[in-house]
Amino acid sequence: MASYKTKTTVTHLSQRQAALIAGVAYILVFIVAVLANFFALDKLIVPDDANATFKNIMANQSVFRFGTAGWIFVIVCDTIVAWGLYIFFRPVGRSISLITAWFRLVFVAIFAGSFVNHLSILQLVSNEDYINLLDSKQLHAQLMLSLNAQNNAVSISFVFFGIHIFFLGYLILKSGFIPRMLGILLIVASFGYIINSFGNFLSADYANNKSLFIFTVAIPGFISELSFTIWLLYQGLKRTENGSAV
Repeated sequence: MASYKTKTTVTHLSQRQAALIAGVAYILVFIVAVLANFFALDKLIVPDDANATFKNIMANQSVFRFGTAGWIFVIVCDTIVAWGLYIFFRPVGRSISLITAWFRLVFVAIFAGSFVNHLSILQLVSNEDYINLLDSKQLHAQLMLSLNAQNNAVSISFVFFGIHIFFLGYLILKSGFIPRMLGILLIVASFGYIINSFGNFLSADYANNKSLFIFTVAIPGFISELSFTIWLLYQGLKRTENGSAV
């Protein structure tokens, strides 16, 4: 009986620690992604204006580098989240937890690869060989081509992320110890990611409509993922009545 209790406690501690690791990494994803996107890259990239975008990046290369480095940090945190969630949900279902983690890792791999285009942009604006060899129109065209290639890769990655979120919601519903509403919210958000990605592929009008992205991806994704992240942090930091770690 004593050995059984010890084994149960160790397993429970492992889940608590995994929840804390995944929760901390996930909250860092939110914070750094906002800083990298809205306080760095969004200030430099002007949609449909290659000339202004080129001048902005050329004059603020350190800001562009900071934004790119921030997203790379987010990618590292996302990898940790995938591992933490796998450990946390493994008792719920080992196979489904594993495939859920793999879909997030495929998302991470494609998302990471998309930022090779940012390195190409930095070469365009900082390497004198390119600046002297190409005229302004060619430089601007190459810049926008790299930005569009990066956006297209992100759209592809979101298909896998959407499937990951769907399985995550399913695991929550199956678990029996996590609020079901969190699972429902994540499943709703998963369809938003997938619909948005395929909408971008299939319709130019959809791709150019930013409000659709806000309502199908940004709002559902933010609410569902942040709510789940807060729950993970709560579980990871929760203590028993006598003050010892659960």
